[in-house]
Amino acid sequence: MNRRTIVIGIAGLAALAFAGGAFFLPKLSASDGPAEDILIRDHSPTMGPVNAPVTIVEFLDPSCEACRAFYPIVKQIMATAPDRIRLVIRYAPLHEGSDEVVRILEAARVQDKFQPVLEKLFAEQDSWAMHGAPDLNKAWALAGEAGLDLDRARKDAVAAAVDAVLEQDLADVRAIELQATPTFFVNGKPLPSFGPQQLYELVVAELAVAEIPTGTR
Repeated sequence: MNRRTIVIGIAGLAALAFAGGAFFLPKLSASDGPAEDILIRDHSPTMGPVNAPVTIVEFLDPSCEACRAFYPIVKQIMATAPDRIRLVIRYAPLHEGSDEVVRILEAARVQDKFQPVLEKLFAEQDSWAMHGAPDLNKAWALAGEAGLDLDRARKDAVAAAVDAVLEQDLADVRAIELQATPTFFVNGKPLPSFGPQQLYELVVAELAVAEIPTGTR
């Protein structure tokens, strides 16, 4: 996939993302991103190679329409250099009931079903993520349709380890003063302004930096 293709694809998806609702950047500039240990935790779900030179950190809420719209955009960006880009997902359950859905996702990780369950919940988001009245039984049912063993998952979802994940991620959300989702950082840098193209361009810039020999920087 070449640069022109990815730009066209992002432009086509941007309208969907911005139709999902309002967005707010955290109170940071490109030069004062938070410390890496706030952005990346050992427990965080990841996609892509661990040693990739470029890491996208996304704070997302599974109930967020914009997060759903951005998911294929992020995958498209990663597909341009699959061996050089890693995605780290952080939870920012800002909507009612989203903490329960995070528990579903964490239980899915135990069964190595995180990605199919996340994609199923995003694909069917309109059927369960009604703001103010989320249908969490429907969310569980959809996870089952994605291959999750629900009996086992309901036990795993209430484990102390999941409590700790939620507590830490929410603490980090407060620490960076995050106001809405999705919020992205690329190699620790926040976007200069919000948008799919801005995310893509920052990733491209960081890939270019990674290709410069260390002694010439």
